[in-house]
Amino acid sequence: MTKALEGVRILDFTHVQSGPTCTQLLAWFGADVIKVEKAGEGDATRGQLRDIPGADSLYFTMLNHNKRSITLNTKDPKGKDVLVDLIKQCDVMVENFAPGALDRMGFSWERIQEINPRIILASIKGFGPGPYEDCKVYENVAQCTGGAASTTGDPDGLPTVTGAQIGDSGTGLHLALGIVTALFQREKTCRGQKVSAAMQDAVLNLCRVKLRDQQRLERTGVLKEYPQYPDIEFGEAVPRAGNASGGGQPGSILKCKGWQKDPNAYIYFITQGAVWPAICKVIGEEDWITNPHFATPEARLPHLKMIFARIEEWTKTKTKFEAMDILNEHDIPCGPILSMKEIAEDSSLRATGTIVEVDHPVRGKYLTVGNPIKLSDSPVDVTRSPLLGEHTEEVLAQMGYGKARIEELRSAKVI
Repeated sequence: MTKALEGVRILDFTHVQSGPTCTQLLAWFGADVIKVEKAGEGDATRGQLRDIPGADSLYFTMLNHNKRSITLNTKDPKGKDVLVDLIKQCDVMVENFAPGALDRMGFSWERIQEINPRIILASIKGFGPGPYEDCKVYENVAQCTGGAASTTGDPDGLPTVTGAQIGDSGTGLHLALGIVTALFQREKTCRGQKVSAAMQDAVLNLCRVKLRDQQRLERTGVLKEYPQYPDIEFGEAVPRAGNASGGGQPGSILKCKGWQKDPNAYIYFITQGAVWPAICKVIGEEDWITNPHFATPEARLPHLKMIFARIEEWTKTKTKFEAMDILNEHDIPCGPILSMKEIAEDSSLRATGTIVEVDHPVRGKYLTVGNPIKLSDSPVDVTRSPLLGEHTEEVLAQMGYGKARIEELRSAKVI
């Protein structure tokens, strides 16, 4: 089978996490991703959080699969000439430099268009146009400015960032969609265009239910599905809601058997209205099915704390997996709290390619996350990340550079 993006060539000027997430996804779908790195150093994450001396870190390897690496000194005039040739032969250029960096290199959008009118320039920045557009942004800054932190955490606790990298990787996923969309449009217009994704915007897009709740709060003054109701008065902004469900079906994390020693012996339990009778039967409270205080979703809202406390009495008698098996027999929505160790050892995730074991010539075998998006006609083979500058000669030769020209560039330390 052919790959979905086979024949598409990506000039990858990204580093750390947000940009490499985007380009790795495109590489998994078959694009030829050429990662441009600084000679002798490369992407900063090659050395960050290193666990094996002399080997690229897992931070780097897990974000740069299926790519080719070349080294290039873009400050040297000869290096700029090579970059011009790369731009001419690529379909997409992706960058997540600090604001204005490309312009300072002499490669503004206007200049890039002159070189290749069909190229798509895709950029990740911290903020869109506005008072903060020139500011640098990291993962947790994006979570804070995009609304995630203010709405995450215990109701009476500090704003909290999530362990999911919704700022970096989340923005990379958004940008990948923008790139594929621009490529599709180019089939009709034959013109390239700029594609941008701001980290603040991407986080807000993932927090849209909280913007929904802000408007509901302003109209009604209360959010009945939040744990503050009915005991605590709501303020002007959406509060932190602990582990309450973000949707219309109340949910909570409940202790399971062994919780005293196992920090992940918990299950997420949703009291979906359609299966309320089944919930009552499972926990031995069948009279709740017709009790006017519990019979309808609206009636249950003031009593959620008590309801979940009673359900927890039942879950504490079962392991999280035993509880899940019983609850699923009755179509009651639930999910065990899985640790990273449990996920890494999950055979079903390995069978689907969601967890993949990769062999690296320096670090040996390691686990990584595979493509989360499955296409039936574009299977993904996850290949290892490239060594620094591993494909420099190969890429330049494919561009038509002869051995003498390549040696000249090496002697001048351009490559």
